[in-house]
Amino acid sequence: MNIRYDQPIPLGWFALEYSSKLAAGDVMPLQYFGRDLVLFRTESGQARLLDAYCPHLGAHLGHGGVVKGDNIACPFHGWQFDGDGRCRAVPYATNIPPKATDKQIVGSYAVVERNAMIWAWYHPNNEAPGFEVETIAEIGSPDWTDIEVYDWKINTIIQEAGENGADVAHFMFVHSSPEMPQGEVTMDGIRRSTLLLNKVPRINEAGETDDSGQDWEFIEVNSVNVGPGQTIQRITRAFEVVMMGTITPIDEQSIHLRFTFTVPRSQTDMNQTLAEATRDNIAGGVEQDIVIWNNKRYVENPILCDGDGPIARYRKWFSQFYAT
Repeated sequence: MNIRYDQPIPLGWFALEYSSKLAAGDVMPLQYFGRDLVLFRTESGQARLLDAYCPHLGAHLGHGGVVKGDNIACPFHGWQFDGDGRCRAVPYATNIPPKATDKQIVGSYAVVERNAMIWAWYHPNNEAPGFEVETIAEIGSPDWTDIEVYDWKINTIIQEAGENGADVAHFMFVHSSPEMPQGEVTMDGIRRSTLLLNKVPRINEAGETDDSGQDWEFIEVNSVNVGPGQTIQRITRAFEVVMMGTITPIDEQSIHLRFTFTVPRSQTDMNQTLAEATRDNIAGGVEQDIVIWNNKRYVENPILCDGDGPIARYRKWFSQFYAT
């Protein structure tokens, strides 16, 4: 493996999967946080996340494991574990072994379901959650459309991907913006808010952009980062678009990025077409960034100029998510 980054995995809430993908009784093997994991939904409907390997003889609970009530049963010998990682039954033994009695023996994670997704709290020192996943009222609202999803796995880290929001100069060179976006960035606790006015090619009534470089308009992009794993973006043009970005660390060198979009059902057909074109343009911009992210390296002490945007402030803000 080409080791390009030496930063640890940040702490925070991270999206695992869309709730609709995990029915009651389902078991799903995952790889996040540099770990093998098992996600399952109990018969009563609760999503739970454990480290993957059975402490008995090492079988992977996500490959052949079976949900039994509120527990997951190991495929190898049927040992059952609850969502807190405690052994609840050994079906062929008279007693649970003393080393496994009334104590956690499999690593477990706090889990919440919000914004149509299952989230897990990761902390390298197993500390309790320090903040919450922010609810996005538009996702799941009857007044807003069903979600549209874009999904990428990228060879970069969360800090590098998030730095794009502070690096305003790259919009001209990567995304062909005619000028640098104008706006302001505020950082308060775990939240980072960015308000930008972007000059972009005008979209016509057919949802097509003018690529001639002659016809432009401004759009307002309001982005809020809540911790390292959640972004909420609201785009106002002649129409509205709401996007939730989730970034989950696969390991110390790669991430899983998802964009979840919804728009008002009350928009006219024309504005719906324009909103969909904007959605596709945003996703296309990520594809342009991926080429850079997959091939760059992290510069610890960059030589910055006065047009680069608040990159140093962003890095200081992000450092709070690295456990000491």
